[in-house]
Amino acid sequence: MSLLCYNKGCGQRFDPDANADDACTYHPGVPVFHDALKGWSCCKRRTTDFSDFLSIVGCTKGKHSNEKPPEPVKPDVKTTSDKTELADLKPKFEEHIIQAPKPVETIKRPSPDEPMIRLQLKISTSLKQALERLKLPSENEKEKAENDDEIKVGTLCKNGGCSKSFSGPQSNEDVCMFHSGVPIFHEGMKYWSCCKRKTSDFNTFLSQEGCTKGSHVWTKKDAENKVIPCRHDWHQTGGGITISIYAKNSVPELSFVDANSTILSIHIVFEGEKEFHQKVNLWGVIDVKKSYVNMTATKIEITMKKAEPMSWARLELPLPKPALELKEATVND
Repeated sequence: MSLLCYNKGCGQRFDPDANADDACTYHPGVPVFHDALKGWSCCKRRTTDFSDFLSIVGCTKGKHSNEKPPEPVKPDVKTTSDKTELADLKPKFEEHIIQAPKPVETIKRPSPDEPMIRLQLKISTSLKQALERLKLPSENEKEKAENDDEIKVGTLCKNGGCSKSFSGPQSNEDVCMFHSGVPIFHEGMKYWSCCKRKTSDFNTFLSQEGCTKGSHVWTKKDAENKVIPCRHDWHQTGGGITISIYAKNSVPELSFVDANSTILSIHIVFEGEKEFHQKVNLWGVIDVKKSYVNMTATKIEITMKKAEPMSWARLELPLPKPALELKEATVND
């Protein structure tokens, strides 16, 4: 009766009575699979195809063997309902507790009553050249012009919100519609303190008709208030805040910006006699010593260094409601 040979790589049937010493060609080693290559540990031939691997001819001769190779021993897993014993069979891992990073301590907000420091002014070449071309009058010439009673045709009314110009003596008979209050810019809204018609658009703000009737004011000496609004905006980076004020030909000798860690006081004189005033209660904290003002021919940029690298939700810190009402009442008075 023929028997099946269990030598690796053989798989033929043989007659045990005719089993010579060189009747079987087989592999005494074990299969090797590495980097997509397949072969036997006893010889060097390798292939990537599994069918070719099965057809590799054995490298050793010997007798056929009908003894089955021993099957791999399976782990002895107990069948039990005891959760403790099942947990013992699971692989063990070392547990490491990862602690969360400690929160970064934020800088405590300083008092707004800190002493104010005047920021350094950096004057651009373009502004210097523009001021030289304008040849602004000297103080004596200004005083002489102010004392001159003659009003030139085309002179604009100095009342806030009035866009009328002087065209002759008959202009004095016209009724002037102007704003008796001051311009207020707060949290993106623009309005006059006297009528509080709020808008976010600067051109709409400028075109608002005055709420008070009176007479035109043609000369600077008769004007009670020469402060006018200026368009301004702001942007931020990871470490700084920049406020841009769009005022042309600002005068460095008469302009300044004072600041402490949380308060900014802006005073800009531009185009000879126009002024822009603004006080800002900053949302965050700044490093005053690393902040400065850059003055160009078309705008003024106030660059402030943040005391800590964090994003500001807005430029100004909203005032508490009672304080805001008190501020508006003071302005109206």
